[in-house]
Amino acid sequence: MATPPILSWEGLGLIQGSGWLFQDLDLHIGLRDRLALIGRNGAGKTTLLKLIADQVEADRGKRSVQPGTKVVTLEQDPFFTGYDTLLDFTLSGDDAPPQHAVEAIADQLGIDLSREADSASGGERRRAALCRALASEPDLLLLDEPTNHLDIAAIDWLESWLLRYAGAFVVISHDRTFLTRLTKSTLWLDRGSLRRKDVGFGGYDAWEEQVYAEETRAAEKLDARLKLEAHWLERGVTARRKRNQGRLEKLWEMRAQRAAMMSPQGAAKLAIVADDTKTKSVIVAEHVTKRFDDRTLIRDFNLRIQRGDRIGLVGANGSGKTTLLRILTGELEPDEGEVMLAKTLVGTVIDQQRSLLSPEKKLRDVLAEGGDWIDVRGVRKHVQGYLKEFLFDPGLVDAKVGTLSGGERSRLLLAREFARMSNLLVLDEPTNDLDLETLDLLQEVIADYDGTVLIVSHDRDFLDKTVTVTLGLDGSGTVDIIAGGYADWEAKRKTRNQPGKSDKKDNAPAPAPPKPKSTKLSYKDQRDYDLLPARIEEIDAAIARDEAALADPDLYTKDPERFAKLTEALDKSRAEKDAAEERWLELAELVEG
Repeated sequence: MATPPILSWEGLGLIQGSGWLFQDLDLHIGLRDRLALIGRNGAGKTTLLKLIADQVEADRGKRSVQPGTKVVTLEQDPFFTGYDTLLDFTLSGDDAPPQHAVEAIADQLGIDLSREADSASGGERRRAALCRALASEPDLLLLDEPTNHLDIAAIDWLESWLLRYAGAFVVISHDRTFLTRLTKSTLWLDRGSLRRKDVGFGGYDAWEEQVYAEETRAAEKLDARLKLEAHWLERGVTARRKRNQGRLEKLWEMRAQRAAMMSPQGAAKLAIVADDTKTKSVIVAEHVTKRFDDRTLIRDFNLRIQRGDRIGLVGANGSGKTTLLRILTGELEPDEGEVMLAKTLVGTVIDQQRSLLSPEKKLRDVLAEGGDWIDVRGVRKHVQGYLKEFLFDPGLVDAKVGTLSGGERSRLLLAREFARMSNLLVLDEPTNDLDLETLDLLQEVIADYDGTVLIVSHDRDFLDKTVTVTLGLDGSGTVDIIAGGYADWEAKRKTRNQPGKSDKKDNAPAPAPPKPKSTKLSYKDQRDYDLLPARIEEIDAAIARDEAALADPDLYTKDPERFAKLTEALDKSRAEKDAAEERWLELAELVEG
């Protein structure tokens, strides 16, 4: 007999604004469920989490909870106002956990709870909130972006804790690695409906594409054009797979080139900085050392950064990432050594100051100063078309910033900053509050950026798919320089910690990740694999032309024969496209296998 759920919602509905945010949702959470809650920014993920926790009153539906079930929420932005210290926050309220349990977790997380709440950093507040939530011994834990503001060491600790945790949890997160390692089932909140599949986040992408493909085929069988919010996101099977595959192949090539250029100490053998926009070296650091009091954060650091490099900085909080970033951008002088910057460098910094966007301004005001056109790095674009590129409904152009979710504000900030002329892009924790679709978009925009990129991030998957060189800091003063992403740095650290490894081998740069080995295809298969993408694009163009012609409401009356021919041609084109996509995907799976 199946174990009954510990919490259920039946027929759940909630009105937001002038309509339903969602309605008729059924949700059942079991005793040991590990659930990823997925959905685009603005879909209502955080609101659904609050409904589960009974923090928001529903307009429809019935909530049932097994007696004695303790539900605890880790909020995305906990409210610390009114508390003198972080410890006061953790022990507040009638449902406060025992102090000894809070302090035990604080010790493991390395957080001083006597710190004043008002002056605590985002990372310290996040740790304090974790101490309160985890020490409460919940039966159901609701986690809203739990890895925000945490460094990699803290994320690793949280993953280990959740793997041992005996209760159930529902988690919203943009951290793909975190979700893949921990979740066993997926809740997908999409266009007001809630789907569930008992596969972890690792199987979500394939499931999502399958659902969209089935909806497309069902709509076409009814001879109706698919009209859904995801359509203008251009998340078709072929387009998405082609973009990701092409981008990653380019990244592997860049990493291989970078590894070949590095000496054992990690310094690229390139020309010195010159006042020339076409120069390869844009930032050169030679024998850089930086100390604070008696602690040496960076010791004898050497690196030449060339135009087009994507540099990732990783390490625990306090290890020196921000210090190194400020030195490389010329904001902070080293105690020893020197840093030379190309005189033509023009930088754009994208940090976490989403609050600088005035809530009363319209999206049009933020991007185009109230006009209809925006200059995007020298190219003039209509503001509504540019909004679409960043996954906004173009109809939101006159909406106020205050109506956007936190993730949507982050996306708007990215859109504004990426439009500016620059050849150096500095990204400080750019993935916070972004949904998974926006993360995919951000990876593509970075890959297409012509200049140099410096990224500080704790998002391991994002770094693995974005950067060509990783600078790993452990707080000892040594900076590892690796051609590759976070996984390459982690592999080097594991190798270094193994006994019997020679220092000489340890200092060598990690090889760039090899490209996936392709399965040998027959001549016909290889030809189809090479030619089908172009053919699918041709079919797409033909479909677009025929659809545009059929959109004329008077066509059938004026020229019924042409209407019939266009309809027949459109049916054939759609069928051919379906067959071509299925064929190409089969071949792509063989190649990637």
